Amino acid sequence: MGFFDFMIEDVAIDLGTANTLIIHNGKVVVDAPSIVARDRSSGKIIATGQKANLMQGKTHENIKTIRPLKDGVIADFQASEEMIKEFIKNIPSIKKRMFPPALRMVICIPSGITEVEKRAVRDSAMHMNAKEIYLIYEPMAAAIGVGIDIMEPKGNMIIDIGGGTTEIAVIALAGIVCDKSVKVAGDLFTGDIMYYMRTQHNLFVGETTAEKIKIQIGAATEDLETPPDDMLVQGRDLLSGKPKQVQVSYREIAKALDKSILRIEDAVMETLSKTPPELAADIYNTGIYLAGGGSMLRGLDKRLSKKTDLPVYIAEDPLRAVVRGTGIALKKIEVYKSVLLK
Repeated sequence: MGFFDFMIEDVAIDLGTANTLIIHNGKVVVDAPSIVARDRSSGKIIATGQKANLMQGKTHENIKTIRPLKDGVIADFQASEEMIKEFIKNIPSIKKRMFPPALRMVICIPSGITEVEKRAVRDSAMHMNAKEIYLIYEPMAAAIGVGIDIMEPKGNMIIDIGGGTTEIAVIALAGIVCDKSVKVAGDLFTGDIMYYMRTQHNLFVGETTAEKIKIQIGAATEDLETPPDDMLVQGRDLLSGKPKQVQVSYREIAKALDKSILRIEDAVMETLSKTPPELAADIYNTGIYLAGGGSMLRGLDKRLSKKTDLPVYIAEDPLRAVVRGTGIALKKIEVYKSVLLK
């Protein structure tokens, strides 16, 4: 094997519902929305990632935008495969090669995934010329990315709020002791905002606009120390059919998201109630770690802290915590052998 080692490229992939991130040679080389645009007449993929994202909600009947992943798992096998292929092909050092190299991959998967869904991930990796494929559970990757020493006989709680799922896990001795995966995350928040705008303002807004609202003025609680300014939102009036603009405050968005955040709180409390007493004692001292894009929602850490009476810490660069952990596991495959699924 040694002689051919230079032929193998190592890639760590965080295949997310909202974003796909890829690490190669210790650097994040791909950070793009998990979306593809397909030409309906030829069936060809015409754009992926950021390009396809700009088309979302603005296409005519010949072009269809597809999000190949739903709730953290592959929903459209062919589209997801073509999307990852395209992303890998555009990695600078792989682009330069005359022949496509063999790949060694570590891919993260949600903890609540079924065997069939695992096989789908594995199969699509096989089609991409992957010689070695390892899978790692998202909460485990997030814990490594946050900087927790997962090998220690010490309990740590991690909450990873992604696009499709929220993964809650208590980790000790390089294993998941108890976990819960709920399908409440960034995408549902976006849906809540669209529903709120329709019912309260008679304004029909698209997914991209709702996402913008979430990022600019999204909040988990109405009492923020430094509240964001109100935002002007444009869309279509449901009564007259004319384009119109309304002003929205962060308090309204906090109201819109309240029910979904309650479900995350309940899942956290349920996981805590299943935690063995010795690990619960550790968590009392170490607190809870938040990762994933959803953890950037203003005031979410305070709200969870109030609910659990525990300190809550947001990972630095939470969007990339999972892919960072996946990259570290790939780099030190021998050390993390026990947490990787071959």
